[in-house]
Amino acid sequence: MIKGLRPLLRRSTYTGALFAYGAVLASLPLLSFALLPALAWRSASEGVQIGVALLIWAVLIGLVGLARTTRRVLVVSARRLLRVSLPEPVAVRAPSAGPTGAGTAPAPPSRADRWRTPLWLLLHVTLGWTGALASGVLLFAGLTLPGGWLEAELGLNLFGRSVRVDGGWQSWAVALGCLLLAAAVCALVTKALRWSAPRLLGPSAAERLALAAERELRLAERNRLAHELHDSIGHTLTTTTIQAAVAGEVLSADPVAARAALRSIEESARAALEDLDYVLGVLRERDAETAPARTLADLPELLDRLRHTGAVVEPELSGDLAQVQGTLSRAAYRILQEGLTNAMRHGSGGPVEVRVAATPDALELGVVNETATGAGAAAGPGSGRRGAFPTSGHGLPGLAERVRLLHGEFDAGPDGPRRWRLAVRLPVRWSA
Repeated sequence: MIKGLRPLLRRSTYTGALFAYGAVLASLPLLSFALLPALAWRSASEGVQIGVALLIWAVLIGLVGLARTTRRVLVVSARRLLRVSLPEPVAVRAPSAGPTGAGTAPAPPSRADRWRTPLWLLLHVTLGWTGALASGVLLFAGLTLPGGWLEAELGLNLFGRSVRVDGGWQSWAVALGCLLLAAAVCALVTKALRWSAPRLLGPSAAERLALAAERELRLAERNRLAHELHDSIGHTLTTTTIQAAVAGEVLSADPVAARAALRSIEESARAALEDLDYVLGVLRERDAETAPARTLADLPELLDRLRHTGAVVEPELSGDLAQVQGTLSRAAYRILQEGLTNAMRHGSGGPVEVRVAATPDALELGVVNETATGAGAAAGPGSGRRGAFPTSGHGLPGLAERVRLLHGEFDAGPDGPRRWRLAVRLPVRWSA
């Protein structure tokens, strides 16, 4: 008994009924237009006029439901008042015709999907009018019957038997029953709308595929940002750790070199903070103020920061690197950054060779460094020349995945007894 009364005590029951009864007010202007043709047909009987008016009214409601804005308004209202989980309507897109198949264009909804919203709107209006009339009559009876207020009385005639309530305790009992029935009508209307909302306002099969595609794109973007953050912050922490060690060693003997190392630490930390602010901004699903887009044009600055740590860097640059632009240039910078970070972590302190060659067909990248105790040391954590540097083990796999996505070739491994080599070849399409 108590369990059956719980829906009558919930606030959401009456907000849902309010949502249904709102359709009554919204449909009144359309009803006035529907009555005009019916009233103009004076030769028809009253029943025919009512049928014509209802038919025209239903057509007008269906036409309103075809508008995209209508569905968005209904979805937002159903979420807030019915407390149902409905995703925002998404534009279903299909591949557009093109030589490469790239790009998307809005795809028209299927015939069944197109009529889901008009059907919901008709159901919404029907339930709203039915519930409003029934609960209104019951509520009026429940407020006027007790004690014969307003000289109200109730008469029922069922199966040849008559019952009349015109005062006394019976009027109070019937009034309470009418109020409970009015609340039950609200609960039934709300339950019917909650049941039908996901089926008629929820995403169609095509929209569910579009939502899944959007989630996949967001996941891919987050994975890309994770690689970016690993490359940038990992490199910065490695170089600043080495620079701090250098500054500590030469602080008394060479203050000028110590100050230079500290300035380099400041610059590296500032660049890392920019990267971190950008990535966190995207992860919070807001636009970052500035998006760092370091490319091969920033390679000299990267090499200078390494030299401030005391490392010997031997660059070999060939070809027109300015022609390498966009995603390829950014990816090349990150690949070299990760390769140099590994060289600083696991190298023996010898020269680090950096090779960048831009050819008409490919962009070739290479980082070669000496290892401390043979080739195997390059892969082990904590073998750096200036103390132990923890490693996550995701650097080389992340690079390999990045190169694979760019349809390139990746190779990393021993190059002789005491050298480690990273070699990458990326296909190039020159800009005009």
